[in-house]
Amino acid sequence: MAAELLATAMIDFPEQEENDPVLPLDDWYRSTLGQELAEQEGQCLERMLGDTFGYYLLQVGGCSCFPEATRISRIHRRIFIPATAVLHSLGSQVVASPGRLPIAADSVDVVVLPHTLEFADDARQVLRETERVLIAEGRLVVIGFNALSMWGVWRLVRGRKGRAPWCGKFLTPFRIADWLSLLGFDVEMQETMMFRPPWRRALLQQFSFLDRMGRRFWPLLGGVFAIRAVKRVSTLTPIRSIWNTRRPVLAGGAVERTVRGAATGGARLDMSAE
Repeated sequence: MAAELLATAMIDFPEQEENDPVLPLDDWYRSTLGQELAEQEGQCLERMLGDTFGYYLLQVGGCSCFPEATRISRIHRRIFIPATAVLHSLGSQVVASPGRLPIAADSVDVVVLPHTLEFADDARQVLRETERVLIAEGRLVVIGFNALSMWGVWRLVRGRKGRAPWCGKFLTPFRIADWLSLLGFDVEMQETMMFRPPWRRALLQQFSFLDRMGRRFWPLLGGVFAIRAVKRVSTLTPIRSIWNTRRPVLAGGAVERTVRGAATGGARLDMSAE
């Protein structure tokens, strides 16, 4: 059934490069810090997908841990499009560029972009493609690293030449919300998580107060943000103006006679006949 969504276009198969940030990001999620973040992101994804429904759920990019979190959704037909081919099996896969999805327009109910925009060549093009494939009232879930956080500061210290995730282009939830608004989306939910600094020792129990204080006092400064938006489509029904209506014109340009004129003309004919 999922194959019906594939457009009749050529699929792009990006080559795997040694410096590709996607695979190192998948490796980073196996670290202690990555596992803690994956657990929090999975719980957040479950909250955002708990009330979604439809026929097809599409995940574009991201590591292999997110398809497991999408199982909470009531949508059983799930499609995973990684940016590069992965060695482990996750079912049927279509390797394609996130900016040129081989998916038919207006055919997907939910799209999940887990850390896809940070490593895309053109993040706005990815959002435009997402808007194209989503149906009206379809849902979009974006998960990304927050530039306005200690994680964003640590990325600036290390520089973009480091390993994933620090080599990505960190964005802010404000910029994502602005782009979505221009595409006709309305933001429904927004969450932030991981208020601890991106250090392994920060996962100790003595630093747990940072998460509690962050959620209460500086909720916009979490290391990772998640946004759920809905695609709005307004339809206009043209109404014909009454004052623009014209009386029918007979062939030859003569205006059709009124009922009163027809009756008067009939009486004159009778009188002339007498």
